[in-house]
Amino acid sequence: MADPVAAGRPAPEVVRTASSPVTSGLARVMDDLVRIPGTRYRMGLDPVIGLVPVVGDALGTVVAAAVLAEAIRNRVPVHILFRMGWNYLVDAVLGVIPFVGDVADAAHKATSKNLRLVDRTIAEGRRVDTDTRGYLLRAVGAVGLMLLVLLGMAGLALWGLLRVIGLF
Repeated sequence: MADPVAAGRPAPEVVRTASSPVTSGLARVMDDLVRIPGTRYRMGLDPVIGLVPVVGDALGTVVAAAVLAEAIRNRVPVHILFRMGWNYLVDAVLGVIPFVGDVADAAHKATSKNLRLVDRTIAEGRRVDTDTRGYLLRAVGAVGLMLLVLLGMAGLALWGLLRVIGLF
């Protein structure tokens, strides 16, 4: 079969119907790894590793970044990126509360919610049809704004903790 690009025709576009197996696997491990015996409820490693200060949050952030990168790679509309950011913001707010936050995190499952959102958007064919640079600037701006909000919340939480302890 002849190469379409060498023959002067544009290369066929890859049609995606779902997210990558890597991000799907990450979401499963983080949110739905094992079924709790006697129930239909599933739980992953996210609430368990969330008990470890700093490490749990860092790993959760890496997985969140992978899902957001998957969304951007598939040119998911920016308003969907903001919905995903909202899910992670709720997850972060819930996670601030020691132990109770980890239980709430097990119920919220932001990674799985966001991956389902990406998969549904891809399946419905809702992609941004703009030049790559314009979309990337808006997408990175949206993710950057979400990151600033999360960092601001983390700073406020740290400031509040230091005030409660009496160090500030």
